Amino acid sequence: MAKRNQLLIFILTIGVFGILNTEMGVIGILPSLAEHFHVSVTQAGLLVSLFALGIALSGPVLPLMFSGFDRKKVMLLVLGVFVLGNMVSLLTSSFIVLLIARIVPALFHPVYCSLAFTAAASSVSKEEAPKAVSKVFIGVSAGMVAGVPIASFINSAVSYEMAMAFFAVVNAIVFLATLFFIPAMPVEQKLSYGTQFSVLKKPILWISIVAVILLNAAVFGVYSYLTEYLTAVTDMSPNGITITLFIFGGANMIGNIVAGRLLTRRAAVSVVTFPLLMGAVYVILFFTGQFALPTAVTAFIWGILAGGIMANINQYLIASSAPEAPDFANGLFISSCNVGTTLGSAAGGLLITEMGTKYVVLTGILSLILSLVILILRNFTSSPSQQISA
Repeated sequence: MAKRNQLLIFILTIGVFGILNTEMGVIGILPSLAEHFHVSVTQAGLLVSLFALGIALSGPVLPLMFSGFDRKKVMLLVLGVFVLGNMVSLLTSSFIVLLIARIVPALFHPVYCSLAFTAAASSVSKEEAPKAVSKVFIGVSAGMVAGVPIASFINSAVSYEMAMAFFAVVNAIVFLATLFFIPAMPVEQKLSYGTQFSVLKKPILWISIVAVILLNAAVFGVYSYLTEYLTAVTDMSPNGITITLFIFGGANMIGNIVAGRLLTRRAAVSVVTFPLLMGAVYVILFFTGQFALPTAVTAFIWGILAGGIMANINQYLIASSAPEAPDFANGLFISSCNVGTTLGSAAGGLLITEMGTKYVVLTGILSLILSLVILILRNFTSSPSQQISA
């Protein structure tokens, strides 16, 4: 049983890597796509922004619609859609078709990720669930951080077509692994849509959603402009920037491992302490950002906190607020993260325009202060069984 659960979690981890790789990897080949399809880089950017919009819109809906079906069959459906979408993206010569081939899989993105979190959590005891989910989050972090440089490398070494083919191959491998190695996962207790929607009546869920939006805004309001920050403020070379980004990405993986243990053993301390630690990192970055070595060290600590621990805390906050509707809750989690990313990026861009690149960290600090207030409110307004407990 233990070996089967380990295999399940491993396949789910590679699965979410493939899904996130398809989403984020395109960023690394946007100039090549713009040139190939004879559009501007701004227009090519729609391949990223419309994908994110599709996720935000479908997050609360599609996971709910598929929540009563056998999870293995739904995963195969989603992976099949991604493989097909990647193949169409590879073969088409029309930019409009390429956009459609990106938007359709994006709608199914929250379905797979939601099921992956739910399946990982349900494969172990309740106490060990955060640790199992944190392992799946390693795939999320790898897809978000490693997907861009991998696609960029394949594009420069071979061609953009081979980079697009890489997305398809990863998803196809996971499709076959799911087909042959994951057993049927029928839903033992089907919940009506009305029952799942009823969790929206819970104040703690809405408070948790606001907290997740603010926490994600705190991270991505700054991270979205990290390359610009390293260029304008730290004055790093291109190689130095690449190394720093890889340091941040590697720290993400460590953060996921640490987060699983913290949320299993000391959830209360982890959740409430996070905004304080993250705020301290931003203060240090503000005062030492012009120095390369301290900035690289800060990026490592930032990566552990932001990419690994925060993502797990966000999922924990919403999942623990609506444990009776796990698939719907995970869909809300994914949508909330995307809303936070969008708002944070917009706020960070506005602050850079008005005050300069150095002050983008203020976006993160303000969001963290607000999130701490919301987390304290969450604990006071919830019942003892729903409070963030150690």
